[in-house]
Amino acid sequence: MKLVRYGRPGHEKPGLIDSEGKLRDLSGIVDDISPDELSPKFLAKLGKVKADRLPLVRGKPRYGVPVSHVGKIICIGLNYSDHAAESNMPIPAEPIVFMKAITALNGPNDDVMLPKDSIKSDWEVELGVVIGTKAQYVSERQALEYVAGYCVVNDLSEREYQLEHGPQWDKGKGCDTFGPVGPWLVTRDEIPYPQKLGMWLDINGQRMQTGSTKTMIFSVAKIVSYLSRFMTLMPGDVIATGTPPGVGMGMKPQRFLVPGDEIALGIEGLGAQHQKVLKYKKAK
Repeated sequence: MKLVRYGRPGHEKPGLIDSEGKLRDLSGIVDDISPDELSPKFLAKLGKVKADRLPLVRGKPRYGVPVSHVGKIICIGLNYSDHAAESNMPIPAEPIVFMKAITALNGPNDDVMLPKDSIKSDWEVELGVVIGTKAQYVSERQALEYVAGYCVVNDLSEREYQLEHGPQWDKGKGCDTFGPVGPWLVTRDEIPYPQKLGMWLDINGQRMQTGSTKTMIFSVAKIVSYLSRFMTLMPGDVIATGTPPGVGMGMKPQRFLVPGDEIALGIEGLGAQHQKVLKYKKAK
């Protein structure tokens, strides 16, 4: 299934994408796509719903983050060897873990706002993993059983904040709007092997990133198992698993986002995103 949340920010409704790519309303069956709806039992129940009998949603509504009430966003750094090389950093012996503030969450096609005084904001297409079952000390062999599904994540990063203000990467990762997720959550049964998904990202129509999850240093199963040793993973938690090469920081000369840029990105089987970059504006 491809589960979505659509509508105005803060007023999203649950839906699914049918076999013809049409948006269907799920609000007569479930109130929301929240952590409570991500358990294997509930997803199996949803899987029995006849999509063609659900109300068809007309027009082109906004898509929100496909899961509500995300508890935490956990990110893995330098998880592609060629991205580590372009960043002039060694290949990690263990996963590099940092957190992204949930206030960074953004709809997949919502505008991205540059932070105040930003000069080095960057892009990163990443495979997102959404946890469906509480996970503590799970084995790598069983790790994927705790996954509800997968999605596209743009792990936007302000490199000056990330790398030039002390050793903690979080400062450059949690800016408002810097966490577009979606357009939909694709349940695990449709992506039985997440290590062979093509991925791409364009800036203003120019291809910047081309990669595949097959070149990840640490697999999804390894990451879920590893993280569950250090923290309890809860339903609705989102894990961003790293980016392939082609980020602005790695270019010669470097190239960073400016107002007016348009970002398009996607992952095989998981859909695509599109964002317009805006200059900083204080929220009302």
